[in-house]
Amino acid sequence: MSAKSIREFDGKAVLAYWLNKSPSISKEAYKTPSSNPDTRLAHIQFPLPNEESPVNSSAYKQVVEDVFAEVARQHPWVHDSKLVAKPDQLIKRRGKSGLLKLNSTWDEAKDWIRERAGQPQQVQHAVGLLTTFLVEPFVPHSSDEEYYININSVREGDWILFCNEGGVDVGDVDAKAKKILIPVCLDNFPSRTEIANTLLSGIPEKQHDSLVDFIIRLYSVYVDCQFTYLEINPLVILPSGSGANVHYLDLAAKLDQTADFECGAKWAVARTAEALGIKSENKDDSKPITADYGPPMAFPAPFGRDLSKEEAYVQELDAKTGASLKLTIMNPNGRVWNLVAGGGASVVYADAVAVNGAADELANYGEYSGAPTDGQTYQYAKTVLDLMTRGKPRADGKILFIGGGIANFTSPAVTFRAISRALGEFKDKLLEHKVSIWVRRAGPNYQEGLRVIREAGEKYNLPLKVYGPECHISGIVPMGLGKAPVAPEWQMA
Repeated sequence: MSAKSIREFDGKAVLAYWLNKSPSISKEAYKTPSSNPDTRLAHIQFPLPNEESPVNSSAYKQVVEDVFAEVARQHPWVHDSKLVAKPDQLIKRRGKSGLLKLNSTWDEAKDWIRERAGQPQQVQHAVGLLTTFLVEPFVPHSSDEEYYININSVREGDWILFCNEGGVDVGDVDAKAKKILIPVCLDNFPSRTEIANTLLSGIPEKQHDSLVDFIIRLYSVYVDCQFTYLEINPLVILPSGSGANVHYLDLAAKLDQTADFECGAKWAVARTAEALGIKSENKDDSKPITADYGPPMAFPAPFGRDLSKEEAYVQELDAKTGASLKLTIMNPNGRVWNLVAGGGASVVYADAVAVNGAADELANYGEYSGAPTDGQTYQYAKTVLDLMTRGKPRADGKILFIGGGIANFTSPAVTFRAISRALGEFKDKLLEHKVSIWVRRAGPNYQEGLRVIREAGEKYNLPLKVYGPECHISGIVPMGLGKAPVAPEWQMA
């Protein structure tokens, strides 16, 4: 599984389209009708400022006005109702950061967005340019009509959390919320009564049927469209003659990117112009609708961090496998690089580098795990080695840690053969950059893996030292950094 965050616009579009179409997980019938109003989501995307069009120039301001004009043409409803405007760039706690414009007219929303379009914004420690916004209708409500719901996946199944409070001041929802675990085997899906008694004890009973139906529909979409995380805060519940009307105002979500082969068409069709009610000037009804109809899902980088070409390439590799391939470049000019197997081990190695006083020199963070194939490991290793050997060689050389804990189902023999091939391809550059290589691995058949990589070091005349389980998982880090004496290497029995 590769859990990737998506924009609020995309999450709401998928929910709006599939909430009444996904097959129900529950064996019990719904008790209340559900009919979504027309989906009203205006996704506003501005280009990044550049040298030809700086952010405060008349040229960039004209681009902004052109974008506004197109939004108004595609979404004429912006003139007819009060609106909410906000950045849509994976920014948390936008209300706390003053990044919400509520109860505004279209002209007021445009003015608010104009002040921020293309401008830098600091959110906690991250600084990025605001280029993507979401505009949608404003839902009048009081604070006591705000609630919180969250669905998140764990090994045992999916947790559903429901809290009788919501909004920017909801606080510690993990402590406040009522919880229910949906087991992996959906044959054991809880009954409507169990859901109501567990999650809705603080809600008026006359609203239970509407809310239980909404929770079941929401979870059905979660499963059907391969979400791995879904948070709505606030979830606004407005009493009605039939019980309650439910509105999801702020949404954060993650999808399993590796499910694209199964759900890509579902994600796409929910975001077509027709599904979103976008007016098209050149609509051609004669063209057939195909299975892959609609735009592919986009998985944006975290706010303040645009993906490099290499990070995007590894993300693409990761999306095509059930294994895990992750790469984050922290300091491209850093001296210390890692090729680490396992998410836990990657944390241990990064911590060990920091503890030994080289945090500023840590170049990358990432992992290969979950039994990647020989080819996937080879491409991942080549990417890291290519990044490591760019630029002018440093007088003090560089350090490469090839590490990992105790493998469970990732074979060190397979992955080390792939890494050895990559070392051979980059042997000249590794020598030119005076790279010292420190290897530590354990687990099933680790001996074969260590033998293979040691022979590669000897074949290519690389300064490479090899350790097995006799060395602590991060014990090679202080040795590689010159902070501890070099211990005797692993020897074949």
